[in-house]
Amino acid sequence: MQVIYGINPIMEMLRGRAKSVKQIVVAGTRGGGNIQDLLRLAALSGIPVEYRDRAYLEKLAGTRDHQGVICLCKDFEYTGLDAVISNLREPFLDGLIVLLDGITDPQNLGSLLRTAQCFGANGVVIPQDRAAPVTPSVIKASAGAALHLPVARVVNLANTLDRLKKEGYWIYAAEAHSGDAIDTVDFERPIGLVMGSEGEGIRSLVRKKCDFFVSIPLEGTFDSLNVSVAAGILLHHIARKRRRT
Repeated sequence: MQVIYGINPIMEMLRGRAKSVKQIVVAGTRGGGNIQDLLRLAALSGIPVEYRDRAYLEKLAGTRDHQGVICLCKDFEYTGLDAVISNLREPFLDGLIVLLDGITDPQNLGSLLRTAQCFGANGVVIPQDRAAPVTPSVIKASAGAALHLPVARVVNLANTLDRLKKEGYWIYAAEAHSGDAIDTVDFERPIGLVMGSEGEGIRSLVRKKCDFFVSIPLEGTFDSLNVSVAAGILLHHIARKRRRT
């Protein structure tokens, strides 16, 4: 059983995966229009609601950042790679999949899932080891976007890239310094976009599988970006070019 907390993530849970929700728990003093909207959605799905004190919610959520409401639901369900490949969305009807190599920070993972959902990616692939899984804090950081996007968790990311290549994908890797400037790169093909960790970057075995390396031109004192910010810039750039063609 998993505990999801926060208004937006629970609203998205009720909109997209209501069948997975077992119970809603609300702090007895919590009111407001957002809570009323949430309770209406719960009632439409026949989900029981319980009112308890905030200490009880904090104990279940493991945090004070629950916004006065939690839901008890089934554990997050990862999809298979086939489900990610088949989830074609505008503007990438030939496919764009985001692959994360060694993202260990839950906040970054949540932001990356939200970004991928917003810009039309098929889905996201994460490795099973040495990477953050999708947890309640990740779902909250994604504002619930994680609940609307296929996320595959694979044993071997390098082998996954081989599989995508057989499906016609070309693999692009984000590089802070040594890649080609994004304005000079052709993105008019099925894309697997690899984002590495901020500390170690992309692992050597994964790098060997990549076809192109791309960089975001920067100005100013700092010479690198947070990984979720970099992914947002890249996906916005690629999506904008697709919409123009």
